[in-house]
Amino acid sequence: MQRPEELAARLPDDEVLHVPLIETEPLGDEPVDVDGYDWVVVTSVTGARELRRRMRGRAARVAAIGAATADAIGGADLVPAVSTQEGLLAELPRPAGRVLFAGAEDARRFLVDELEADFVPLYRTKRLAPPDFPSADVVVLASASAADAYGALGLDVPAISIGPQTSAAARAARVRIVAEARTHDVDGLVEALWSLRS
Repeated sequence: MQRPEELAARLPDDEVLHVPLIETEPLGDEPVDVDGYDWVVVTSVTGARELRRRMRGRAARVAAIGAATADAIGGADLVPAVSTQEGLLAELPRPAGRVLFAGAEDARRFLVDELEADFVPLYRTKRLAPPDFPSADVVVLASASAADAYGALGLDVPAISIGPQTSAAARAARVRIVAEARTHDVDGLVEALWSLRS
């Protein structure tokens, strides 16, 4: 999830504060030629936007993790029911042929390794350290990078995670996870937040 306003719009106005923990930086403007690939894979909204900006040629088929990522690339042929790299791999027709994975320079390489895909880094994620983190009952973490950045702050506020990779990164950073979204999207985060109130 790359758009925190989507989550904020689903909750009471006085209960949500948006505190960025990461920022992204494009890694260039050179064209990315997708001709000749059977599948192009994008796993984040930022990666999809950057690829769309730099893409040359036409991808035979596009796979995207999550509806927002699919929208950002301009539509996808495959959006897996489970919004993880493992979920995408489970639904991708095999053999997949020649695959291009486009994402962050430090993206998890599960799909790259499993599909022997070519990898193109499009952006990097930089950690932010807000000087005055507000008082909160719970923090929502929507990416592994955000979980890592939040852990570096050394705060004791528990967190809700968008999915298993974010939860794993949070625990590695000594963040206490009190709920994980059942579906790895805004709906799942809202459901997890409300579950804490019941």
